[in-house]
Amino acid sequence: FPFRLFPLREHGMNWRAKPLTCQEIQAFRKSKEVMGRFIRAYMLMLGFYGICLVDEETGELKRAENWRERFENLNRYSHNNLRITRILKCLGEMGYEDYQVHLVKFFLTETLVEETLPNVKRSALDYFLFTVRSKEKRRGLVHYAWQHFKPQSSFVWGPRDKLQKYR
Repeated sequence: FPFRLFPLREHGMNWRAKPLTCQEIQAFRKSKEVMGRFIRAYMLMLGFYGICLVDEETGELKRAENWRERFENLNRYSHNNLRITRILKCLGEMGYEDYQVHLVKFFLTETLVEETLPNVKRSALDYFLFTVRSKEKRRGLVHYAWQHFKPQSSFVWGPRDKLQKYR
């Protein structure tokens, strides 16, 4: 039967793959073996994108040694953005909300600060940001994006008055 590397509770592009149930998610989360495989799959995809998982405990990331060629791939092929959104949503489903935050911040930094991934910027702002489950952490990321967005007056992903007051 068709399966997904990063299953979700919603239909994806593969119409034959069934969405996960809440019971299946709970069973996955209780299995050390399944969660170990999940993290290995995550690390494999990060490597494909030119990213390294520095700390399995926190989810901290850095650029891989081959980041330049991998980022070139990310900039050229926008279908990767759909996969990244899926991975982010799945991280949330599987209880890796801190991993979500690190991955979104990584992409915000590379798109807005380092400007190495210009063709990923729109997806990072429109989709990646809003996969983060924690409202508080999502607000922090929106504020971070606002701080680094140019021109700041064109930032539409949060109310300016709240962003200016954010602590």
